[in-house]
Amino acid sequence: MNKTLFSIALFAFSLFIITSCGVNSSIMFKEGRDFKGYDSIPMTPQYEYRIAPNDQLSLLVYTNDGERIFDILTGATISDAGSGQNMNRIISRSNTMKYLVRQTGIVEFPVIGEFNIAGLTIAESQKLLRERYGSNYVDPFIILEVVNQRAIVFNGDAGHSTVVDIENYNTTLLEVIARAGGIHQRGKAKKIRVMRQTPKGREVYLIDLSTMDGLYHADMIIQANDIIYVEPVTQYTREVLREVAPVVSLISSAIVVITVLTRFN
Repeated sequence: MNKTLFSIALFAFSLFIITSCGVNSSIMFKEGRDFKGYDSIPMTPQYEYRIAPNDQLSLLVYTNDGERIFDILTGATISDAGSGQNMNRIISRSNTMKYLVRQTGIVEFPVIGEFNIAGLTIAESQKLLRERYGSNYVDPFIILEVVNQRAIVFNGDAGHSTVVDIENYNTTLLEVIARAGGIHQRGKAKKIRVMRQTPKGREVYLIDLSTMDGLYHADMIIQANDIIYVEPVTQYTREVLREVAPVVSLISSAIVVITVLTRFN
């Protein structure tokens, strides 16, 4: 009997050691010994965004250096040559065509065909497109935008994240966190990491929003493909109890079975 109980206890202890490895295993981006965040937090973008594969672009082309845009913004009516009717034209991102940048960095635009655009900034792309369309149109005015810019937010609730679309170039950290549902009750407001890919590599900025002093950094401008990670509180007691519960249940069942068998013997 004693040997059997000892075997059960040893098995239960071994099982507990194995299952305890899963305690807080969902916590990401743990800091290593050599980890150092950047003390200097850029409040505004230091690098212009460069177009990358899988970006979706919107393109508007106007002739005569955008003279028609001025007419639209001032509310002037424009004669439609095809129908002879007057109509107000409205510029909107939602009603423009979207063009996908392929993995090769090439995108196909109307009239000019394929165009290698990956790695270029918006300004550089508009300049080259103006030259390309200049052979077909008089003084073309180009409006090019990346319409699928987004940031990923982990708000401190393990296993949950949100992809937030960046519709404006001046979207702040606080706005992105708010659109992702705010900081979870398990999240640490004093330990927020903004991870950003730059020409120098991935940079990590440590931000504390737990006090009024952190309000300044709340206005940090978020860029496309930024990762915002709110570190969750480590709940060892709850995690351990959750891992131990099956072991305790197994031990209890084993003891009941042994007790019943012993009585019959």
